[in-house]
Amino acid sequence: MNFTRWSARLPGTQRRAAVRDEQGSVPAARAESARPASGPTPQGDAPVPPGAPLEALSASEILDSLPAPVALLHGPDLRITYVNDAYTAAFGERPLGAPAAEAMPELTELSLLPLMGQVLRSNTPRTVKSRKVLDGHSYTVTCTPVAVRAPEGADGEEGVLVYATDVTDHAEAAERLRTSERRHRDTAVTLQRSLLPQDLEQPDDLRIAATYQPGGTDAAVGGDWYDVITLGAGRTALVIGDVMGRGVRAAAVMGQLRTAVRAYARLDLPPHEVLQLLDVLAAEIDASQIATCVYAVHDPNEGQLVYASAGHLPVLVRHEDGMVHRAEEPPGPPLGTGGTGGWTHTSGTIPLPPGSTAVLYTDGLVERRSEDIDEGVASLERALSGAVGSPQVVCDRLIRSLGVTADHDDDVAVLVVQHPSRTGASAELFHNASLDLLGGVEAAPRARAFATGVLASWRFPVELRDLGVLAASELVANSLQHGTPPMRLGLRRTDRRLIIEVTDGDEHLPRRRRAEPADEAGRGISVIATVASSWGSRRTPGGGKAVWCEFALPG
Repeated sequence: MNFTRWSARLPGTQRRAAVRDEQGSVPAARAESARPASGPTPQGDAPVPPGAPLEALSASEILDSLPAPVALLHGPDLRITYVNDAYTAAFGERPLGAPAAEAMPELTELSLLPLMGQVLRSNTPRTVKSRKVLDGHSYTVTCTPVAVRAPEGADGEEGVLVYATDVTDHAEAAERLRTSERRHRDTAVTLQRSLLPQDLEQPDDLRIAATYQPGGTDAAVGGDWYDVITLGAGRTALVIGDVMGRGVRAAAVMGQLRTAVRAYARLDLPPHEVLQLLDVLAAEIDASQIATCVYAVHDPNEGQLVYASAGHLPVLVRHEDGMVHRAEEPPGPPLGTGGTGGWTHTSGTIPLPPGSTAVLYTDGLVERRSEDIDEGVASLERALSGAVGSPQVVCDRLIRSLGVTADHDDDVAVLVVQHPSRTGASAELFHNASLDLLGGVEAAPRARAFATGVLASWRFPVELRDLGVLAASELVANSLQHGTPPMRLGLRRTDRRLIIEVTDGDEHLPRRRRAEPADEAGRGISVIATVASSWGSRRTPGGGKAVWCEFALPG
């Protein structure tokens, strides 16, 4: 703070500077001395008149008038040379000449003593922001190196000028903002988790686990979701999606889409038709929110996944030998874009034989700012090739292998689906049998005889055998009356249920109706709905339909 060389450039200051040189009484204005040892300045203690030149002010007069706390320390032990009135008002009287470590506890609270040592050694100013002392006030403090001139011409020492600014109001406002953001994020995380399935459905033929991890505290919660939906007849729908956006709004849109997927799944439509319905709905919910999604259906009789993708990352399947295959069907447009560019959704297939594992995931698992997303997917393939164990173990291993931690900058959802290989006693609980229905009226008795023999060979109780034969007879009769060839009767047992299904070439789905007393037909579906645990129908690829019913096996 050497004002002399600055004031020499001001108009009218040269003469005054010469007078001071003659008198030998230049005021210390560079923070180069403490308060004057003796004698008044040329102006005494009289107030400086307005418009006085800058060199007419002493450093102590300037610092005393500042509303911010200022202290001057000198020497290797940082002895107190000067404190201004604002410093005294903030922290109390401080004895001049005492070491700061002993007489200025506030510097310890602000962690400034090591910093001032760095300032002395480097001769470079340092600033710390928003440090709090015990009384609750927060300060931003700048420590500046200065040369301190000792009294009576003794050798000077290096010192530190401490300038503090009370930022308590700003610090409290920032803390309130951080608290509000944390509360908002906690609300979004709670909403997000509440909208995800609390207990995943576990189909007879698959083993499934899922993991959802929100982004770190600096990342807003997104709209990642997953779901597992049992469709009946042993078939299972698998869903994973990601709403592009952050916070409560994205989570709310995700909840609406998840609910809609479950409703559309009950229609038992092909995957690409489900996504087309979702596309329209997503645009109606919020045109500014775009989502990606994969909807896949597993049929144990087919040994594959039939899937459709709306702008989502590809499904990966690890086979029993460790080879990993990527779903090849190109994705359609994201949900909410209304088929931009004339694209439409299509269904593809990927094998899922016994012993294989499928992984559905969101971009938070593989996307990194430092690399292309294809590299992330390739890393996931390598991690999956060596991932063995239960679905939950595979989930956890993939999360670790891809470097996802609690501080990750994006949400992550992973759905792992295993089609286990069964041998020994376990394999005996899973059987399939089928019969092509050829001919006319003789097909019905042949179907009854076939069902009776199969159910007896599977050692079902007599009551369940009778109900199964009755259901098979009604389904075949319905197909013979209302369907067209080719017709087929299929029976399947798992460790939990008996499934009976009849397919034919007609696309008209049956519906349950109330038959009048005089009607000779129309009671078949009502009979099935009465005796079976559940029933349903769906259109099959390539035309035709399937009508099925299930019976829960006694525990």
